[in-house]
Amino acid sequence: MLSTPAPLLDQLRAIVGPRHVLTDGDATRAYATGYRYGGGDVLAVVRPGTPLEQYRAFCACIAADVIVIAQAANTGLTGGSTPDGAYDRPVVIINTLRLKGIHTLLGGAQVVCLAGATLYDLERELAPMGREPHSVIGSSCIGASVIGGVCNNSGGALIRRGPAYTEMALFARVLADGTVELVNHLGLELGGAPEEILDNIGRGRLPMAEDAGAPRCVASCQDYAERVRDIAAPSPARYNADPQRLFEASGSAGKVMVFAVRLDTFPRDEQTATFYIGTNDTAELTRLRRTILSQFQELPISGEYIHRDAFDIAAIYGKDVFVAIERFGTDRLPRLFALKNRIDALARRWRILPANLSDRVMQAASRLMPDHLPPRMRQWRDRFAHHLILKMPRDGVTEARGLLAQMFPSATGDMFECTPMEAKKAFLHRFAVAGAAIRYRAIHADRVGDIIALDIALRRNDEDWLEVLPPAIDSLIEARLYYGHFFCHVFHQDYILKPGIDPLALEHRMWELLDVRGAEYPAEHNVGHLYPAKPALAAHYRALDPGNRLNPGIGQTSRQRDWR
Repeated sequence: MLSTPAPLLDQLRAIVGPRHVLTDGDATRAYATGYRYGGGDVLAVVRPGTPLEQYRAFCACIAADVIVIAQAANTGLTGGSTPDGAYDRPVVIINTLRLKGIHTLLGGAQVVCLAGATLYDLERELAPMGREPHSVIGSSCIGASVIGGVCNNSGGALIRRGPAYTEMALFARVLADGTVELVNHLGLELGGAPEEILDNIGRGRLPMAEDAGAPRCVASCQDYAERVRDIAAPSPARYNADPQRLFEASGSAGKVMVFAVRLDTFPRDEQTATFYIGTNDTAELTRLRRTILSQFQELPISGEYIHRDAFDIAAIYGKDVFVAIERFGTDRLPRLFALKNRIDALARRWRILPANLSDRVMQAASRLMPDHLPPRMRQWRDRFAHHLILKMPRDGVTEARGLLAQMFPSATGDMFECTPMEAKKAFLHRFAVAGAAIRYRAIHADRVGDIIALDIALRRNDEDWLEVLPPAIDSLIEARLYYGHFFCHVFHQDYILKPGIDPLALEHRMWELLDVRGAEYPAEHNVGHLYPAKPALAAHYRALDPGNRLNPGIGQTSRQRDWR
């Protein structure tokens, strides 16, 4: 690991306090290791407690000529907020999870979120107002941050709201000469000097009215409903590197230091109906999707697909997560996962303890729990290979009931309208799929290999959406999990490999198959260090960070100073 003068560490301790500058390997490991991929050495992990501390720590690092990686919840799947391999300068991670502030505007119609605010925090803040954020629990990350979603153009399960996007942010960028510049595009008058602006935003001292320029900027994806309805288009509805979704902080992937974003919120649907559909003929789901998107007056709230194999693995290896959310809610999950990390750290220090100790304990405990899935879901699992959970808003329920009554029961499929309990459990089970592959591998580490996790966006006009792997590739895979956001045509595909298989080499072979299909990838977890950034995305990175001082190497770009 490269070293840097001790005065920087002394400066950082003076800014955020000694206990919030971590340098010991055991203390930094959870921050310097990706959730699924990536990891490397760091000089320090810095945890500021206010936006002003965040800014001062950032300026100190830039002045000391160290690499800065901004990180919030570290829930990314492609290593995009952790170091990866060797660099030409020391690395400091600035972790923002202590920065929890959320401020409502316009009666809750918009919010300003600080860098550590999570989707859980935002959901809880908006619930008394009858409103929701752009994304809710149901995709793939536990404890994901709001700003992380914006910086990575993350997608989500909600069809009508589109990917995370805003043109209104407060951030610092580093100019070519190394000067740090604070940019306030929140549309709020917060003062003149950076210290004044950041102190005001941290304390929630926001003006009552927006300035005259605010209406010209948007705080959410405005055209997604129209895009997703265009089922004749030979391109995906959404994907990370879409040039239309790259704007300053949006899609920045850590190439600027973001302090706050301003986002739209949405009225909560109070009267909904959820339908559970099973079929052995993928053409039935294709017909359902195309009919709803092209003919319905109301778009679904969500439409989540699960293959039977993913259902089975999640039912066993995602059971404890399911039960934890059902019994304790999402609020306590971060604390539970912090406890999990401490147990794993203890196991690493005491070699006598087995690897993946926390996973083994949690998996053993789950076996003692009663069956958590409703009987009708179990019956549909036995009858059908393909499952779709369709949630409709009040004004679309009659349309959905009419279409589904026409289509089912059929020779190959059937459906039922969920009770409120069944609906809740169906979506929790879909959420549990996302971490099930990791648990499966942890429990069976002695007989399986690594994991390949793809998230792909198919073309909107694709009718043959289910992947069929050639035998030469299929024979290398122990288990596969297919699940995703069916109406957006965004799919998660997790592959647990057989022992001894090179995951990167095999993944590159899979990319070739996706290219033939006209798919875009990654669809919603960004390029990280796994994928090469396409030209428009790489140009966005270079424009934001001309000196390549922040998160260098992202998207397999240059790691060198000044992009050499």
